Order: sequence, then C-alpha cells, then structure tokens
Amino acid sequence: MATWLNEPAEWTAKGDTLELVTDKATDFWRRTFYGFTRDSGHAYLAPVSGDFSASATMTAAYETLYDQAGLMLRIDETHWIKAGIEFTDGLMHFSTVVTRDVSDWSVIPLHDANPQTPVSIRITRHDDAVRVQFHLGDGQWQMARLCPFPSADAFVGMTACTPERAGLKVRFTDFSVGAPISRELH
Repeated sequence: MATWLNEPAEWTAKGDTLELVTDKATDFWRRTFYGFTRDSGHAYLAPVSGDFSASATMTAAYETLYDQAGLMLRIDETHWIKAGIEFTDGLMHFSTVVTRDVSDWSVIPLHDANPQTPVSIRITRHDDAVRVQFHLGDGQWQMARLCPFPSADAFVGMTACTPERAGLKVRFTDFSVGAPISRELH
C-alpha cells in the first residue's frame, strides 16, 4: 500500500489513476553542483524488496524550468533515484537523478514530445543494479540509465516536483510493481 512522502494539498486517486497538483518550491536534490539539499518533493511510494520492475504512464502540463514528474526508488533521504520528465531549456527532457549521498543528473532531450505526449517509465532492480527505461507511447523501451544502487528494502512510486512554482497538474496511470523484466539488455 502506497503512502505519501510530502503529501500535496491537492490530489485524487481513483482506480489506477493518480492525479496531483504540486505545491510551491518542491524538489528532491542533495548537494552536488547546486550546493543545497531539498527533500520536499511529492512522492506516493509503496514498499519493495528484492528484484522488481515498476512502471507507470504520465502526462503533465510542463511549462516552467525544472517542472518534473516520474517514478522514484527511495531507500532514505540520502539514497534514491528519480526518473521522468523534467522541463529545462524550454524543452521536455527524460531526466534521471541518482543520489548516493550526493545527486547527479543526466538528461535526454525529447525534441518531438509535448505535454500531451504520454510518457511511460520503468525502473527495474536486479541485485545491486538499477535500469531506467522510458517510451513515448510507441511501446519501444529506451534505456536511459544503468547504475549501481543498494539492494536494500526500499519504496517505489510516483513523484512530482516544481522547484520554481506551484501548480503543475500531473496525471499518472497504470502504476504497477511486479517481477523484474529479463536481465537481457539487447
């Protein structure tokens, strides 16, 4: 059963759909590059252990720098991964932040995407490795990241943040957690 970390003031859940509106100045980040630590983003998380794959599809009205929505895998405030869409440089990007005491950031520009484009995300854990994948409605999964990450009991679920404003409306559908996909990469 999922519970909130930093519950937003406005949200609804019905069936397999979660809709939320972000509060002001919300984010997840730890130290690296910007020098600050934030643990105020919204995350609706369920417990997981062992190997698994988690996925969801989302849409949002991205328009302001750093508007973001996606999936989060979280052990605690110093060990987590967030992956999804982040609006930067006037464009939707597929963004992954891996945090092991400090945060890093990688982005893939999505030149053909717009806020109406549904984006599906999948996070898979195999032992102490995590694979992050996405697709833009065409069903062809693309790998965004393969990284080391502790195999400890954790939480996984949907997340959204708006460091520069409030009011991003996000709609998540088809969230699921199950057995891990194959370890085959190609």
